[in-house]
Amino acid sequence: MSKYLSKSLLLLSFSVVLCCLAYPLALWAVGQTFFPFQANGSIINGPDGKPVGSKLIAQPFTKDEYFQPRPSAASYDASASSSSSLSANNYGLRDRVARSLGPIVTYKGGPKAGQPVAPDVETWFGKDIYQGNPHIVSQWANQHNSLAQAWVKADPTHDTYVGDWAKANPALVAQFKKDNPTIPEPKAPDLAVVFFQSFSEKNSGKFPCAVTQTGKNGKPETTIQPVGTNSDIQSTFFLMWREDHPDADLTDVPGDLVMASASGLDPHITLQNAEFQIERVASKWAANLKRQPAAVRKEIEQVLQNNASAPWGGVIGEKFINVLEVNLQLRKKYGEPL
Repeated sequence: MSKYLSKSLLLLSFSVVLCCLAYPLALWAVGQTFFPFQANGSIINGPDGKPVGSKLIAQPFTKDEYFQPRPSAASYDASASSSSSLSANNYGLRDRVARSLGPIVTYKGGPKAGQPVAPDVETWFGKDIYQGNPHIVSQWANQHNSLAQAWVKADPTHDTYVGDWAKANPALVAQFKKDNPTIPEPKAPDLAVVFFQSFSEKNSGKFPCAVTQTGKNGKPETTIQPVGTNSDIQSTFFLMWREDHPDADLTDVPGDLVMASASGLDPHITLQNAEFQIERVASKWAANLKRQPAAVRKEIEQVLQNNASAPWGGVIGEKFINVLEVNLQLRKKYGEPL
């Protein structure tokens, strides 16, 4: 018995040393010696020498001077890599794509060829008629109550705004409780549809949006106010505008401009996607630098070409660029955005 036990313990000890010590140590040594950049997370440093991100993980860029990565269902959180798992016929997916398209899509043909659709979306929204019926916001909330609730939950100021509305409209809240006996103490998200119905009736052609103004103390203050022109309107109601204008000839956009990757962390975009964004990027840099947009655009196009690459050394597939690397090159070339 002791003979078999000693052999088992010897095998166990050998396996532990080999698999838990020798093998990891060998991999660490090889990685640090021959592949130190990759082994340490492919971390890229900024102009000041401090790490700004990984070459392998996408991150959001909010300034117009920079190229934007693909949308992310994981909110660019490397610890929560995931896809949305929404099917093609899921309205949530259609809504997310439409929100991305609203502010950027342009007309393909006709007298407005090349012009953005966004101003026409705002004009249509201001008329407050959808499918021949009044009150666009009310119809939106009725048809898609999950989106209305998502708006309330999206920001604490939205929740507070609806809460204040509820206190000012006790009769409507009481009617909601009567119609929904299973919700005796409704929270702000529960009242989303009723709130938007009331808001739409009192604020025709308006939508509640965040507005930043200078307060009495001289500091900026952000409040929710009814507005008629805003990027939120362009994105939120683009799909309804499209349904009201099915014959509008619009330009196609690269798929990866509006579709998230399976991981939600893809650091690359197609060269076609980058070229679609280049007008915005070049115009903003030109304004900052007080230079001709055409000249700046030509320089940025060269940056894209220098950084574009396809799989297998260009043998197959589309050309891609790494968003972080390109944006850092723009920062190095033109300085810090204003």
